[in-house]
Amino acid sequence: MGLTARIHTRDGWAVSHAVVTVTDMTGTQVLRAEADPEGAVRDTTALAPGAYTVIVTAIGYAPAAASAIVTASGRAEVGTVTLARQGGTELPPPGPWTIDPAHSTVAAVAQHLGISSVRGRFTDFAGTIEIAPDDVGKSRVQAVIRASSIDTGNGMRDTHLRSADFLDVERYPEITYRSTGLSVAGQDRWTVHGELAMRGVVRPVDLDLAYLGTGSDPWGGTRAAFRATTELRREDFAMNYNQVVQAGIAAIGTTLKVELDVQAVQGETLPQA
Repeated sequence: MGLTARIHTRDGWAVSHAVVTVTDMTGTQVLRAEADPEGAVRDTTALAPGAYTVIVTAIGYAPAAASAIVTASGRAEVGTVTLARQGGTELPPPGPWTIDPAHSTVAAVAQHLGISSVRGRFTDFAGTIEIAPDDVGKSRVQAVIRASSIDTGNGMRDTHLRSADFLDVERYPEITYRSTGLSVAGQDRWTVHGELAMRGVVRPVDLDLAYLGTGSDPWGGTRAAFRATTELRREDFAMNYNQVVQAGIAAIGTTLKVELDVQAVQGETLPQA
């Protein structure tokens, strides 16, 4: 007897704080139950045969409604109800996530001579993500990059980038980013508001973030994938070095496009591969 249902997100994650309300055809509430940590609802209250409306709500999600027919057995099997984030956006399940540097990329692109691009990446970095359970806007991201790990594929250029003309890694060995907020920018898209500290200067920097989904890994863990981009002005971080070549064209562009491809593992530690 009673009601059974499963409450999941679009990605198949359990919504453990969902509340299920059942009303009869007159609109009278006849049952109210909460989902367990696995998103399952099992209530043994016997229901009279007939038609009912099942309404599922959860903080941070749009409500969902379904119809249920109760037979003479007194049982209503609603099946799986999928909840969507408010505004149609999604993020991974709440809790801590750890960025996996081995499967992530922190890259930057600069214009060179006004006609081509020079790409570089940092090879030494770490970071964490905390997805807030109720108010996603309170989720947090923080990351630390070892400035000396810059790699553009050219040793002479990398040495210059590590010098006081650019990153000044001797005085400022770390580049850090700490989020201050998160806001919806579209379906599966977010704006991460935060502060970037680089070369002794702290500036507000927003990241355009896309959530790409989740999946299992060979080590028994769960991974989430993100892509984020932003644009930085070199002079905002006191990197004013430049060289003018013919026709007044600067050797290096004044802006940097930052591209982040991130895999994060659910939990506070990375798997021992």
